[in-house]
Amino acid sequence: MKQNKYDDNNFFSAYERMPRSVQGLDAAGEWHILKEMIPDLQNKSVLDLGCGFGWHCRYAREQEASSVIGVDISEKMLQKARGMTDDSAISYIKIPIEDINFSEAQFDVVISSLAFHYIKSFEAICKKVYHCLKSGGSFVFSVEHPIFTSRNEQDWYYDDQGNRLHWALDNYQSEGLRETTFLTENVIKYHRTFSTYVNDLINAGFIIKEVKEPIPSEEMLKNSTNMKDELRRPMFLIFSTEK
Repeated sequence: MKQNKYDDNNFFSAYERMPRSVQGLDAAGEWHILKEMIPDLQNKSVLDLGCGFGWHCRYAREQEASSVIGVDISEKMLQKARGMTDDSAISYIKIPIEDINFSEAQFDVVISSLAFHYIKSFEAICKKVYHCLKSGGSFVFSVEHPIFTSRNEQDWYYDDQGNRLHWALDNYQSEGLRETTFLTENVIKYHRTFSTYVNDLINAGFIIKEVKEPIPSEEMLKNSTNMKDELRRPMFLIFSTEK
């Protein structure tokens, strides 16, 4: 059973209030890096897996992509995306990422932002993306970093005064389900090692062009005290690959 936490009223209500939900891509700490890793989208057909509110779909059209399809499991997310989108070249499909079944060589670019750590088999996704990408096409995606996902707690260690002491790494080599807390309790994610991400991509046939472990922009570091803690451990991992 694929978990759809985003259609839970309490979860969605909390998600709607997150800075990246309210302010869009510029409020996402990793966007300034992810944006530079996305290829030229002019006249390209684009697929966004786990499109959420559709921010990346609309960005692709701003970059003159010819057509964009956004896929998401959550009806609430897609309702929000459709309400924010006035563009006939963007279409949204309600389907779990695991169940996509697009035509061979249908897309020039496939992107995904912070979705694959909710997916049990990354290997299966790599094969499906490879199938629907054109030769020479790009697959660019971000996930939560394996150092971040290794423990169920996925949080800092604090002292008695609530100060962040350190980020613990444990059970790193034990891949699989993690039941954690993100906005609400009982959120299911899947931990996999850095090498699994790399080898699943290679085994599917992808050429890895670039890998980044982004830190917040200088502006974010300057404007937020909490953002400085993002320099203490990696939270995100971004791959740029080619078929």
